[in-house]
Order: sequence, then structure tokens, then C-alpha cells
Amino acid sequence: MSVPIKDQFRGCMIGQCLGDALGFPIEGQRADVCRDFVFNHVSRWFQSTAPEADEWDGQYTDDSQLARELLVSLAMHKRFDPVDYAQRIAAIFAEDRIVGRGIACDEAASRLNAGIPWTQAGCPSPSAGNGTAMRAAPAGMLYYDRPGQMIHLAHEQGYITHHDPRCSAGSVAIAGAVALALQGRAEDSDEFVQALADWMLPIHSEFAELVLILRRWLKLPPDKAVEVIAVAGKGDMEQGWPGISPFVIPSVLWSLYAFLRHQDNYREAISTALAVGGDVDTTAAMTGAISGAYVGLEVLPQHLTRRINDRGEWGLEQLIELADACYELTKGPR
Repeated sequence: MSVPIKDQFRGCMIGQCLGDALGFPIEGQRADVCRDFVFNHVSRWFQSTAPEADEWDGQYTDDSQLARELLVSLAMHKRFDPVDYAQRIAAIFAEDRIVGRGIACDEAASRLNAGIPWTQAGCPSPSAGNGTAMRAAPAGMLYYDRPGQMIHLAHEQGYITHHDPRCSAGSVAIAGAVALALQGRAEDSDEFVQALADWMLPIHSEFAELVLILRRWLKLPPDKAVEVIAVAGKGDMEQGWPGISPFVIPSVLWSLYAFLRHQDNYREAISTALAVGGDVDTTAAMTGAISGAYVGLEVLPQHLTRRINDRGEWGLEQLIELADACYELTKGPR
């Protein structure tokens, strides 16, 4: 196990926002539309030093906004304060600052804004979207070397909006993947998925078993892998969605697949996450967080990372400062 460096923490946060922003223009589209977008735009943008402003403005969505707000809360309190984070979720929805409202998160935020406590505001089962997993990367950042605390934080931050155990397991999977990536433990994909499954098992055994099966699916090319991953867990949300739906099980599995197929190549990992179609801003956000944690910020294309923003705010420099604050927290008591 290696000790992560500051650049990896930066890569995790920026990598998530970049993947999210690249997927935003094609969210919900069919696979053929997404493949064309990757081939005609994303691939060229990665090679270009000046992508056209009218083609891509760098705006990221709720996936990264809510992950960022979790990191802000952690940095401010130096621990997880569920009341503070719940207030942040409530505020970003109430003030209409959210970009791309997830149904369950929106409903939970409405309950929070109505005065319902954070322990009761989350959507009950069978609502099992990926709204908790998409924002779980900070749990892996802060507790990359402390699995018990990582699991607790991944679950608790998600419980504010989702009460289904599949959502908690998905949060643990993404947080755990970030933690392993920060430690440089991604070369052995069998060991990687085994660690994730072990952490997920007490929360949701079926989801953990599907992560183990991912070892077989990694041998399949994307067009074959998507056929089995898209229907994994048989969630209702898969109906009516092309490619990968917002149902937490397939979206988390696809993000892990995209990263593990291209561990050392951020561009290829993101392209794999995007080209499948469906909820691609979220799959690319989760893939980007894991890949960015593994390769670090310096590897990411600077001409693109400079463009990421949230309606003109929270751009590269501010996000770096936030990631650095989280890195410094790992040097003290946690």
C-alpha cells in the first residue's frame, strides 16, 4: 500500500467534475448518440489545447455539486456533521442552484426544507437511485486508510436522501474504490473487487456478489458487458432508459468496469463510461473520481480542467483548494 500524495486528492475531485461535465451534454441519450459524441467531440477535446466555447462550457451537475458540498462540510467541521450536510443539500435545492435534479434527492430536500429531520427525510425503499453513490468519493478521500470509518461515512451521508440498503452499498463501493485507488491498489482487479465486495457484504449481499461477478465481466468488450451490467439487480429504473440507467447497481458496476478496463488512462476510462448511453454524466463522474484518484491531477488535460465550473463559480482553483483541505485533514486526528 502506498501513501497518497496531494495531487491524487486533487485528481479525485477534479476528475469527478470533469467526467461529469463531459457527460452533461449527452445525459439520457442512446448509445449511438453518445458514441458519436465521444468520437467527434470528447476525443478531439482531449487532444486540443483550445476546445470551442460554444461546444462545451465545462458545467458540471448535481453529481459533483453534492460531492463538493460534502467535502466543504468535512473541511469546515473536520469530521462528518450530518446536520450541516443535510442543510447544505436542502439549501442548494431550495435556492435552485442544483443542476439536474435527481427525483429522490429533490424529494428528500423538500422534506428537509419542510423541517423534517435528516434521519427521516430520505426516500424509503424501493427507491434506489445512484444519488448517494455519485457523491461518495469524499468518504474514500478522507478515510482512505480507515475502512470502518469510510463505510460509516459513505452510508450516513447517503442516508440523508436514500434509505434503501442498495444505495448505501453503492456509496461504499464508490468510496472504497476511491480509497483503493488513492493507495495505488488497482493493478490487481481481482483483489480490488474482492475488497469492495467484502466491505459491501454486510449492507447488501446481492450487490456485493454482483461486484464479485464483475471480475468475469471485465473480460468482455463494452458492447457485450453492457448487456449484462445494464440489467444487473433487475431494478425498476432500468425501464425506459437507454444504456445504463440511474438505478444504483448498474451505474456503480459500469463505473467500476470503465475504470478497471483502463486503470492508467483517464481519457479511455471516461470514454468507456460515456459511450454506453444513459445516465452518463453520473457514470463518468464516478469513474472520473476513481480514475483521477489513481492517476492524479497532473495527468488530466489542463486545457479541459481549467474550464470546469458551476455557473461561473467553483472552478479549478477553488476545487484544488478544497481537495488540499481534505488532504491536510488526513494528516491529523480523524
